[in-house]
Amino acid sequence: MIRVVIAEDQKMLLGAFSSLIAFETDIEVVGEAQDGQKAWELIVEKIPDVCILDIEMPHMTGLELARKIKEEQIPSKVMIVTTFSRVGYLQKAIDSDVTGYLLKDEPIDYLIDSIRKVAAGEKVVSRDLAATLFMKVENPLNDREIDVLRLVREGLTTSEITRRLFLTKGTVRNYLSSSIQKLQVESRQQAVNKANENGWLE
Repeated sequence: MIRVVIAEDQKMLLGAFSSLIAFETDIEVVGEAQDGQKAWELIVEKIPDVCILDIEMPHMTGLELARKIKEEQIPSKVMIVTTFSRVGYLQKAIDSDVTGYLLKDEPIDYLIDSIRKVAAGEKVVSRDLAATLFMKVENPLNDREIDVLRLVREGLTTSEITRRLFLTKGTVRNYLSSSIQKLQVESRQQAVNKANENGWLE
């Protein structure tokens, strides 16, 4: 029996996944969670064979969970299920030893088959994502530039960022300017958008 924990912040989708998997005689859902922290507690308690994780959840993302599972040497295999086909996300998933990376619009039969393959140690990537494996884009931003862009994404002003990061206004402006230059865009918002699309702000 393949034991599975599912983490998905959309209640309807979580219920649909569980209900459909329940029809399979060789797969059992041993836990469900709507946020990353609850998912982590379930994974530690149940030690499932496969963890099916949404990439964006409250408290802890699917990728953060995958890294935590790897760091704590929990033997569970990880499948990321997402609506996002961003190259950066996929690369981070690969770096975190994620075994499966599927788009949510895949047929349910494909998901079920993928659970079995992942449990058996195979790697599975949605067909529409296969090409992105050869499109790795290196993140040109340093840690401080990422910190500043994350706060811009949250809607903070330059003054608010200076207080949050204990930096001067000039330093914050320099980080924003270098980010804009590195990403070859024209504004801080465009820099946030481009970095976000590539999964560099996660």
